[in-house]
Amino acid sequence: MAVGARSGTEEPEEPAGRGEPARPVTSSVHQSPARPGTQAQTQRPAPADSSDPSGRSDTLDTSAGEEAGGGMKKAKKPRAFWKELPILIGIALLLALLIKTFLVQAFSIPSDSMQDTLQRGDRVLVDKLTPWFGSKPQRGEVVVFHDPGGWLNETPTPEPNPVQKVLSFIGLMPSAEEKDLIKRVIAVGGDTVECHGTGPVKVNGKALKEDSYVFPGATPCGDRAFGPIHVPKGRIWVMGDHRDDSLDSRYHQNLKGNGTVSENEVVGRAFTIAWPVNRWAMLPVPDTFDQPGINKAAAAAPAALGLAGAVPIVMWRRRRLTGTRNPR
Repeated sequence: MAVGARSGTEEPEEPAGRGEPARPVTSSVHQSPARPGTQAQTQRPAPADSSDPSGRSDTLDTSAGEEAGGGMKKAKKPRAFWKELPILIGIALLLALLIKTFLVQAFSIPSDSMQDTLQRGDRVLVDKLTPWFGSKPQRGEVVVFHDPGGWLNETPTPEPNPVQKVLSFIGLMPSAEEKDLIKRVIAVGGDTVECHGTGPVKVNGKALKEDSYVFPGATPCGDRAFGPIHVPKGRIWVMGDHRDDSLDSRYHQNLKGNGTVSENEVVGRAFTIAWPVNRWAMLPVPDTFDQPGINKAAAAAPAALGLAGAVPIVMWRRRRLTGTRNPR
């Protein structure tokens, strides 16, 4: 009497070892559709060999074989940090030198001439980039400029040590050898500037309201009235915010330029106080330099040029009309 029935094709049995039942040998993973009334047998993959204590499959590790056969290159050992340190320092110094030359440079304030805006010992950052693109000094800006000649004859220059020379050369420390000054631009080329008695300072006939930046208690003219002075094209008139303690344009009218400074001598605009931290602040242009009418000289120039260009056209047209009416 049969005790069971199989569906599908009979397969030869693998000889069993001692103590083990016979197992069928599977030659295909294809399943035949189940017949009605019967249950299809599902072919399952053989389990991993349990004799491997690591639990890994019998898949070959090709990377190990390639490495053993010399087919894979060994990873390069990273270079020691102390060997890369000189390269990093060299790159950092080169970048600092480029930034100092073309972008931003730090300057130290050596005097009280710009109080209360700037205090002695402040470090300011100066924009050296925009002048490369044709930017000119504007009224109200705080600018650093080279000595035009004779302005700093009475000021001793401290002798820097070798370390200070190197740091100042790459821009990490303000230069002690360069004879530079820092003042506020009051008038630019084409302007007329003057100040009498106790003030105020007038630019193109407009009085400046300087309470926001002039040292408290100081008068706009200080102890030196001046003007009216016409500022030549390409030059600027500068004054310190501490009018009683600033040897600015007012005191050098006997020199070349009559106290004005060439735009070519300007290093750049000081735009922020960077040090000390508790003094950090921006250096904006005061609103008084944006008042209506202060740019009348500049506004009148296009009108004058337009008028000069229109006169020849009108004369030519008049002669043409006259010639048409009275032919010869």
